[in-house]
Amino acid sequence: MNISTSDGANPMQPLRERVAMVTGGASGIGLAVSLALAHAGAKVVIGSRTATQSPELAQAIHDRSPLLILDVDLGVMTEVETFHRTAVATFGKIDILVNSAGIFPEHPLCGHPDALWDQVLNVNLNGVYRTIKLCLPEMIQHQWGRIINIASTAASIGSATYPAYCASKAGVVALSRCVALEGAAHGVTCNAISPGWVETSTARRAIDDAARAQNHDEAAFFDEIIQTNPQKRMIQPDEIANLVLFLCREASRGITMQDLTLAAGSLW
Repeated sequence: MNISTSDGANPMQPLRERVAMVTGGASGIGLAVSLALAHAGAKVVIGSRTATQSPELAQAIHDRSPLLILDVDLGVMTEVETFHRTAVATFGKIDILVNSAGIFPEHPLCGHPDALWDQVLNVNLNGVYRTIKLCLPEMIQHQWGRIINIASTAASIGSATYPAYCASKAGVVALSRCVALEGAAHGVTCNAISPGWVETSTARRAIDDAARAQNHDEAAFFDEIIQTNPQKRMIQPDEIANLVLFLCREASRGITMQDLTLAAGSLW
């Protein structure tokens, strides 16, 4: 596990006393969330499989200085334990947990490789379970915590060619409700955020792959997806980051056990 550190939190910001852990924080949604939390004053622990090698994150550190960056494979419990242990040893606690890591392979259920199914569930659902299992007891002990899991509108809509992804995200929504109930009497909230299509490199690759599989022009296929959105656009990662910040506020303590859709009025 590789580690790099930098100190750049603003002491005047509202989350300056909080420590946040963000999985999948090296790119896309997770990166936007990490930067927003850091900008709000939180000490941020960023983890992903290649966090210390991310060019996007390297530039972000130069601009805003998140505090701790760790490489971790969420599919391996021992690595998640080391990730958590290192974060707590560095900052003393975890107040905020944002689970943003996920993979998005396409394959219909007929002929679906078992190994691929297991991989998607292991990262997208089991990874969320593992981080919550480690962070929740401390949050309950401290009588304060915010757990925010990035799910997807795919959890409730489904797709013929993404059954593993849809199943994993539906599991994340259900798990979030269970955790919310467990933490409710202890100042701990847990919510899911379900975006539609988000403008990230991962989403763009998935759209391009789907276009090629259907023998469509990639640019035209992308535009076709945009036109299905009532606002004629994709959600931006910063929009999800802003919702995360809202849920981390003390004034948001009554918002828990929710699946919050952020999709500009569209279905998946």
